[in-house]
Amino acid sequence: MSIALGVATSLAAGIVTAAPIDNAPLKGLAWRNVGPHRGGRVVAVAGVTSQPHAYYFGGTGGGVWKTTDGGIRWLNVSDGQLGTGSVGAVAVAESDPNVVYAGMGEACIRGNLSEGDGVYRSTDAGKTWKNVGLKDTRIIGQVRVHPANPDLVYVAAFGHAFGPNAERGIFRSKDGGAHWEKVLFVDDKTGAVDLAMDPTNPRVLYAAFWQAVRRPWSMESGGPGSALYKTTDGGDTWSKLADENLPKKSVWGRIGVTVSPANPNRVWAIIEAEDGGVFRSDDAGRTWRKTNDERRLRQRAWYYTHIYADPRNAESVYALNTGFYRSLDGGKTFTAIPVPHGDNHDLWIAPDDPRRMIESNDGGANVSFDAGVTWSSINNQPTAQFYHVVTDTRFPYYLYGAQQDNTTVAIASRTSEGGIDRVDWYPVEGCESGYVAVDPSDPMVTYAGCYDGVIDRYDRRTGQSRNVNVYPDNPMGWGAEGMKYRFQWTFPIVASPHDPKTVYAGGNILFKTTNGGQSWTAISPDLTRNDPAKLGPSGGPITKDNTSVEYYCTIFAMAESPREKGLLWVGSDDGLVHVSRDGGAHWTNVTPKDLPEWSMVSQIDPSPHDAGTMYLAANRYKLDDNRPFIYVTRDYGQTWSKIVAGIPDGAFVRVVREDPVRKGLLYAGTERGVFVSLDDGGRWQPLQMAVPGTVTAAASPAPPPAPSPSPSPSASPSPADEKLAGKLPVVPVTDLVVKDNDLVVSTQGRSFWILDDVSPLRQMSGNVAGDDVHLFKPAPAYRFFGGTRPSPLVGQNPPSGALVYYTLKAAPKANEEVTLEVLDSSGKVLKKLSSKEDKDKVEAAGGGDEEGFGPPPAPRTIPARAGLNRFPWDLRVEDASRFKGMILWGGLTRGPVLPPGTYQVRLTAAGKALSQPLEVRKDPRLATGDDDYRKQYDLLLKIRDKVTETHDAITRIRETRDQVKGVAERARGHKAIADAADALDKKLTGVEEALYQTRNQSSQDPLNFPIRLNNKLAALAGVVSGDAAPTDQSYVVYEDLTAKIDAELARLRQVIDTDVPAFNALVREQNVPAVVIKPAAKG
Repeated sequence: MSIALGVATSLAAGIVTAAPIDNAPLKGLAWRNVGPHRGGRVVAVAGVTSQPHAYYFGGTGGGVWKTTDGGIRWLNVSDGQLGTGSVGAVAVAESDPNVVYAGMGEACIRGNLSEGDGVYRSTDAGKTWKNVGLKDTRIIGQVRVHPANPDLVYVAAFGHAFGPNAERGIFRSKDGGAHWEKVLFVDDKTGAVDLAMDPTNPRVLYAAFWQAVRRPWSMESGGPGSALYKTTDGGDTWSKLADENLPKKSVWGRIGVTVSPANPNRVWAIIEAEDGGVFRSDDAGRTWRKTNDERRLRQRAWYYTHIYADPRNAESVYALNTGFYRSLDGGKTFTAIPVPHGDNHDLWIAPDDPRRMIESNDGGANVSFDAGVTWSSINNQPTAQFYHVVTDTRFPYYLYGAQQDNTTVAIASRTSEGGIDRVDWYPVEGCESGYVAVDPSDPMVTYAGCYDGVIDRYDRRTGQSRNVNVYPDNPMGWGAEGMKYRFQWTFPIVASPHDPKTVYAGGNILFKTTNGGQSWTAISPDLTRNDPAKLGPSGGPITKDNTSVEYYCTIFAMAESPREKGLLWVGSDDGLVHVSRDGGAHWTNVTPKDLPEWSMVSQIDPSPHDAGTMYLAANRYKLDDNRPFIYVTRDYGQTWSKIVAGIPDGAFVRVVREDPVRKGLLYAGTERGVFVSLDDGGRWQPLQMAVPGTVTAAASPAPPPAPSPSPSPSASPSPADEKLAGKLPVVPVTDLVVKDNDLVVSTQGRSFWILDDVSPLRQMSGNVAGDDVHLFKPAPAYRFFGGTRPSPLVGQNPPSGALVYYTLKAAPKANEEVTLEVLDSSGKVLKKLSSKEDKDKVEAAGGGDEEGFGPPPAPRTIPARAGLNRFPWDLRVEDASRFKGMILWGGLTRGPVLPPGTYQVRLTAAGKALSQPLEVRKDPRLATGDDDYRKQYDLLLKIRDKVTETHDAITRIRETRDQVKGVAERARGHKAIADAADALDKKLTGVEEALYQTRNQSSQDPLNFPIRLNNKLAALAGVVSGDAAPTDQSYVVYEDLTAKIDAELARLRQVIDTDVPAFNALVREQNVPAVVIKPAAKG
């Protein structure tokens, strides 16, 4: 195999460099959460003693969440304020529940863990948060607050997971985090992982220290630094606990510790050691005895080892592992309690009611009010952790990924219903860790991976799954040294963009199948460093943990060029990059020369525009180096350029992609969100991120909330919601792809997100920011409609119709108007929208019900802010007119949806009129022809116009009658005028009651008072709507109804033309002011 190492060079010519822009032109872009709403890993929970239905949890990537209805609904309360997403501990002050602390970074140190940035404090029950220091602790295992002083707080800081550091141990603050003291420190390789406080004497604390380190190729739990400590003076001095009955056959690993509030002399510890188990002290830690050594309580100890005392029963204690266990005999025997998900990590029990608790696991957080007999759901938390994301060729397209400690997921990107719900996603075999590859020619066929080299071929139509592993030798429990082929925990499985029958899989060698996995062919040598020193077992000196997470020297990223068949790129987790230009027959090492050794090549993206161009994302976070690394080559790897300007240290990069439409438009997924570059990596900036400062702290703390004796509704939207709308939270982004016009991302803690329509980014240039006004060409819009009901329990649909983007250099002045018009090919205006509210339309829309389901929405105005504006237009032309108080049952006054075709949008602002073409497309799944759409549209226009004519007539009737009544009032005593007014009123009312049911006053009155002609015709519009030509009978009903309406309108004209003039003449004879008729509206 030949070797050719690359050298760095400057960016090649050919990319138009965009001038630097500020964030204002990006603010109109909007992200949405797709889901699934299925919980991800949670290691931190807390409740509020005085509020039985209020609880918090901290997600391992998802921030802080709160419920005020006992877990029925959860709302994120930290977005826009936290600098990192992973929460390791949450604590509520007993003396003031407004004070809440969040310690960042999870202490269950998985290979894909996310580190944090210290401690945050809230003084208004979670509404706002402030970082109060300890930023370099990275991982916090526990936070304890003095029960009588909310400003006296202790932190158990584990420190860096991937290397030594000094900011670890036990820290104390006496002023709410303004200043910190390190009161207990062992060494720079050992950190504090648990902390227990005696609630009857808070000067007594027990601290658990853990010596552990992760490396890319191993997890080492245990060492001489692991130990238990105790203080009796609030942390001023500490003593190391020792006893002949504590483990002594080996070093200790992870430790959990708890104090019984019912008997504070009783202390439990669960200790990882060769002779470890559950230990109990009945004399406050002076002496100990082992009460239980079952493996089920201490298996995989580095990931669990949690223990919690019952606050009222000194004999009751809980231990958390894969299962949730309770002992009622002082820790001697334990019984499993069913919980919604396995792999359990934290527990909070109400001090005054041990039946009330919140527990967390790898599936989320769940609340119980009956000591674990029943639990709240975890399927209401969009905090899933996904390793990767791909999409398919369906319409609407689906997203695919594997959720940590759960199943794979295929989920709809949008639906025609009120959101993206449980019925809109399903598993595709594989398991929690794998890639998913979708057959490009048949989205019903997928290849999904799992750890230990598992690959499942799944056919959605039949439900048949077939295991097609490259080498089906189960390696469980063995280190990498025992493998013939090494497959990483999340090894790449990639479908060829040129041949749907070709699928690649990466171990330490690249494999290919062309027959659905029936056989695999090795098409490369070992493309890794293959260092024997890094191919041993993992787990440490006590408990081995060989799951393939630490299998090293493996292919971690692979891609085939979409421009050139057989051009293959491979990146390894030990820092090598190889390329083959002949389908794998020959390989060249093209590793960037300045890529630090042993870096992980996380993702590879061959350019969709140029065969010789490839982008790669690399990271070194598992080597305790969180700097970003992105490289580009334009000559097949001969030379490379590093392109990370603008991405801060700490935001290490997992993925980079080039936009398939605009060359040099790049997207990067990092540990702290998504960044975008408009100039081929010359400069990066956050892409609509809810960065810290988006939501600011309140000027003063809120008063303590009153105790909640019964379930209360979840928190209503706060003023912060508007600032957060459309922004992606600070969350680790694991992968991203550009699908059609959308940017799709997978996250480690917030499920899937989509940025709908990147058209403005594709069209953005330096000139745009300087223009007084700019209108972007809209992306093609589809006749596909679905909304999102206001619920935190479902994924969001995109706005229906067309997204129209435009920039304004400055907001219009009070007397200035911005308008947006839609025109047909002849230049006729079909719809006009304004930045100013039409008061007449608002008044007409108010006070009535449409379709029997509440009042219709008020006419919408378009935004007119400085910067980028986004307006979703629903493809409907002008509505039929309405009148105040109108009640319709099953009737539509909305304008018809445009048929497929080419139209124009015209923006008028700042004295300029700008136009862009707009293409409306049909749902590609439908066979409906253009003629059928035109027939439907034409009939709907006729219905709309006749409904408008009818409603305008009703308005004229009411205005005329009001004037007649006014004249009669002024002419009291004139019997002839009174009789004439009465006769005229009866004729007007007769026509009105034929056209409209005047007795309807509320939405379901039509069930009692039959609807009239206007409602029948408006209801026919609903029958004709959809995506098909009108039925023959629809035309028959239309002709029948319009004939009847026309007859009534003729009666009205007779009254207006004959009876009203006669009434006026009579009034003039009596010198009473006459009735004035407004002219009928034209058209």
